[in-house]
Amino acid sequence: MYKLINFDGKLACIEKIEDGQSIIMPINEANTDYQAFKKDLANGVALQDDTGTAMSAADITTFLQGLK
Repeated sequence: MYKLINFDGKLACIEKIEDGQSIIMPINEANTDYQAFKKDLANGVALQDDTGTAMSAADITTFLQGLK
């Protein structure tokens, strides 16, 4: 599962939550965790917004389209 982390109203980074651990990753195409994040979302892995609310599949699709 992933969670969006906002700072000052803008997406700052992404938190990966797995097996009771969390990893914070930057939004950077050169980062392999970020690349895996985008693939995971395309394959149906859960994503939470910055409030912890699960995003719908349609919301995730729209989010992915907005990424660079």
